[in-house]
Amino acid sequence: MTNSALEVKGLSKAYGEKSVLEDLSFSAALNDFSVICGKPGNGKSVLVRTIMGLEEIDAGQIFVRGVDVTNADPGSRDIGYIPQSFALYPHFSVRENIEYPLSLIKASAEVKAEAVERVSELLKITDLLNKKPVELSGGQKQRVAIARGLSKSTDVYVLDDPLVGLDFKLRERLIEDLRLTQEKLKVAFVYITSDPLEALQLAKTVLILAHGKIVQQGPLVDVYDTPLSLPAMTTLGFPEANVVSGSISGSTFKSAIFDAQVDITGNHTTAIAGIRPEGLLVGEHPGTISVGAKLTLMENLGSEFAAYVDVKGTQLVTVISRTDSESIKALESGNLTISIKPEAITLFDSVSEKKIGKGVSRV
Repeated sequence: MTNSALEVKGLSKAYGEKSVLEDLSFSAALNDFSVICGKPGNGKSVLVRTIMGLEEIDAGQIFVRGVDVTNADPGSRDIGYIPQSFALYPHFSVRENIEYPLSLIKASAEVKAEAVERVSELLKITDLLNKKPVELSGGQKQRVAIARGLSKSTDVYVLDDPLVGLDFKLRERLIEDLRLTQEKLKVAFVYITSDPLEALQLAKTVLILAHGKIVQQGPLVDVYDTPLSLPAMTTLGFPEANVVSGSISGSTFKSAIFDAQVDITGNHTTAIAGIRPEGLLVGEHPGTISVGAKLTLMENLGSEFAAYVDVKGTQLVTVISRTDSESIKALESGNLTISIKPEAITLFDSVSEKKIGKGVSRV
């Protein structure tokens, strides 16, 4: 018996001369929360439509539970689908909206009643079953939309950016609901999003979509800590990783704002340094690379601040705890020192954008 819920091999899709997906491959396991994260314009919506059978592909294969469904119609793929929009029928009650996908396949009244009971208890909307969508809040509507997608009894679900457009508090609550739902059902969730925070909060396995391909797949911590390409580093993480271009001279990376000792593979004359915000510290610290900076913006993230600074015309961002009064005071002074941890520097090839090395710790 296969452990694969969904597998895509060599998928390509173009519209005329415009290639959207190119030789894309990945696999998602049963009983896993897999998140496909990609920036806008990288083909997420097209990928969803091809998986669901709503669009034909130009090349490649799609397998569900090890069975080739490349040429199968949408209904026979046995995939639960939760779309991006609520798309609730206003003249239906919540119960009827949840039942609707089952009515399309002519499920019995008993099957529909069982499904409604199961998903309404799971998503805590039992008290809403007799209401119409107009009577619901935004968060309640999205819970109903998720319940409708889960009403189909299957073990593979595709969720197409279902939290987009919701305010922060609603998203936080629904993220917890989705995480607990997947754990209770022990099914495969394949969740597609452009929001790195959602990926970080939900994923057990994360897949980075860039340039029409999955450029990296693995456990969330591994992909975050060890990005194998520049798109993997800049796609996953918030605030987005700092990027600095420079040259390579021997074992030294040289840029307009700092130099660093590095360990690289191969022969390279230029490179791009990626540094996550937590790799920058406010003030001078032993074993780091210190540069003068000027604060340009402080963004309140709740328990943290994102501090954007200018270093010789290059904007960098770091994150500091709101309880770190010393760093906050230094930032508010305007002119300050920013320290870069050498071990936080990852080097990428300027052309291929693949990882070629790391910074060397001074400690």
